[in-house]
Amino acid sequence: FPSHDKVDDVVVDVGCGSGGATLFCARRGAHVVFCDVNENNIAQVEERIRDTPARASQGVVTDCSPIPLESGFASRIVSMEMLEHVDDPAAVLQELVRIGKPGALYLISVPDALAERVQMPFAPKQYFQKPNHIHIFEREEFARLVTAAGLEIVEQSSYGFFWNLWMCIYWVCGEAVSGTPEAVSHDCAQPPYFPILDDLTPVS
Repeated sequence: FPSHDKVDDVVVDVGCGSGGATLFCARRGAHVVFCDVNENNIAQVEERIRDTPARASQGVVTDCSPIPLESGFASRIVSMEMLEHVDDPAAVLQELVRIGKPGALYLISVPDALAERVQMPFAPKQYFQKPNHIHIFEREEFARLVTAAGLEIVEQSSYGFFWNLWMCIYWVCGEAVSGTPEAVSHDCAQPPYFPILDDLTPVS
């Protein structure tokens, strides 16, 4: 939330993965709580967050049924690329709403349906099975899901075309080398990468 950053924010990152959003907020001094079903992700983020000026930090291992935080806890809630993994996205959205203070801001994202369909010919079938992507959300469907949870959509946009192509090449390279890709979930796509993918990756 670049235009709304405040040191006194309490940010909850639900489905934190490798912790990119959590660390972004921690480096700005916020109180951060990072949640994930994978305890290894939580341990790694805990290690990385020690070198930040976060006002406070807490890692929580949870499947979000429910989220073990009190109601009205957070001023900022992040849930990026998580809802496509859960059995009941509507129920998880209700939990995100419950833990938000009145007027809280939310950053919620899911893979675009078009991008998912582009990957289907290349990705292993497990990529679209539990615990990976078990829901594909059309844009209008996702908007209805968010508003039905009681949230107001301030902005809705699409991004990620480059990384969608990157993943397609990843799947193809893995198939060519070994007959099966090295890993199934997006989180498991870790270096070292195939040279073509390193050449395509922008340097930040």
